[in-house]
Amino acid sequence: MKSGKSSAVVKVMPPSSQGELAAHMRDMLSKLGENPSREGLLRTPERYEKAMKFLTSGYETNLEDIVNRALFECKCDEMVVVKDIEFFSMCEHHLLPFFGKVHVAYLPKDKVIGLSKIPRIVNMFARRLQLQERMTQQIAEAVANVISPRGVGVLVEASHFCMMMRGVEKQHSSTVTSTMLGNFRSRKDTRDEFLALVRNK
Repeated sequence: MKSGKSSAVVKVMPPSSQGELAAHMRDMLSKLGENPSREGLLRTPERYEKAMKFLTSGYETNLEDIVNRALFECKCDEMVVVKDIEFFSMCEHHLLPFFGKVHVAYLPKDKVIGLSKIPRIVNMFARRLQLQERMTQQIAEAVANVISPRGVGVLVEASHFCMMMRGVEKQHSSTVTSTMLGNFRSRKDTRDEFLALVRNK
């Protein structure tokens, strides 16, 4: 019987058994000057594909499925705020992460939505290739479309790796975007209440 020397050889998976993203990543590693067959990178293309499919899973998420009839009649007129919703997304310009917190508020008209649904709505839009400005608008419009409230306010605070790791390389900068619909846009006192509640830690 031969020595176990051959058992230490790591087999390279043939391209036909890989997904399309994994195959492209293997090619990209080569173009970057790396050896995709070395031990540390051997499974990287497959891991990359799985990671990217998760990070962009929002494209396959449906708003109706998220809500799943979790709407409840409620004759309340006070503001509902869900704040400090953590999110991670991918900047569409450089495919680098940006992350932070989303604060969502709405003024019910005749119904409310299950509280856990709001973070799920945030995830649906965050898990796509995004612009922070567009994501903020999309979250607000989705909440408005689902429950038809008297108003919706969304505030997003985020740090962007495209500013932290490249370009200006500013590690402590942050970007704040907001979208105000209905009473949040037309009434200053409503906006001020929302911002005060968000800033109250």
